[in-house]
Amino acid sequence: MSWVTRTIRNVWKLGIRDSVYQLATLGDTKVGVLVGVDSYGNKYYQNYEEELPLRNRWVIYKNFYGDAAEIEPGWHSWMSYATDNVPSSSVIPNTGYHKWGKNIGYNPTQTRGAYKPYNTVRPKIATWDPQVAERG
Repeated sequence: MSWVTRTIRNVWKLGIRDSVYQLATLGDTKVGVLVGVDSYGNKYYQNYEEELPLRNRWVIYKNFYGDAAEIEPGWHSWMSYATDNVPSSSVIPNTGYHKWGKNIGYNPTQTRGAYKPYNTVRPKIATWDPQVAERG
C-alpha cells in the first residue's frame, strides 16, 4: 500500500486537525490505541496491526516542541521495547528519578539555562604586553 493511500485513510480516521498536528510533529500520520498518559501529559499509543515492527509504539508530547527528556523511565523502557508491561501511575520504578523531588522539565541546550563550563587552569601562553621605553 502506498504512503498516499495510508495517509488519506489515517486522515479520515483521525480528522484533519490531529493529522496536521501529527504531520508537523511526527512527520507521519499514525492511528493507534491510547495506552496511557504520564505525569507530564504525554500520550502513548501503539498499533501492532498496521505499523512496521519497532515502529508500532509512539508518543505524542503535550507541548508542540516535545523533548525525549520529558519521558519518564517506566515509559522509556516501554517505548524502547525493554519491557512489554505498561507502567501504571501508582507504581513508580525505583530508579532514583524522583529521589530529590526534582522535575526535569526540558532540555536547556542552546538556551540561556544551558550549562556553560569555565576554565580554572592558568593559560599556558601569556599575552604579550609591550614595554615602551622613553626616548631620550
